[in-house]
Amino acid sequence: QLQLVESGGGLVQPGGSLRLSCAASVFRLDYYAIGWFCQAPGKEREGISCINNSGGSTNYADSVKDRFTISRDNARNTVYLQMNSLAPEDTAVYYCAASSVAPNWCDLRYEYAYWGQGTQVTVSS
Repeated sequence: QLQLVESGGGLVQPGGSLRLSCAASVFRLDYYAIGWFCQAPGKEREGISCINNSGGSTNYADSVKDRFTISRDNARNTVYLQMNSLAPEDTAVYYCAASSVAPNWCDLRYEYAYWGQGTQVTVSS
């Protein structure tokens, strides 16, 4: 059973940076595309970035383009989300999720069957 665990969240000042990690329990993480999602209080969960199984294809929501970078290290069974220029509106719980629908590609509209428990990111001065 695939398990995903997010880490790296916390309190950061506006303009600061955080790097989130998503660690997977499976031996071959390259069977999956991975997405990062966020959910702020009172709002619908939103897809922010995804990466295909090899790391050669990525997608970003317009709200994070040029600020966030997704990457993966399959040898370590880990996917990362580097978040720069953080603003208060980025405050949310951030989740990673895995999809096997078409792992050679990534699309935030795919079905993501496996989810982590999330990590809280709070941007405040």
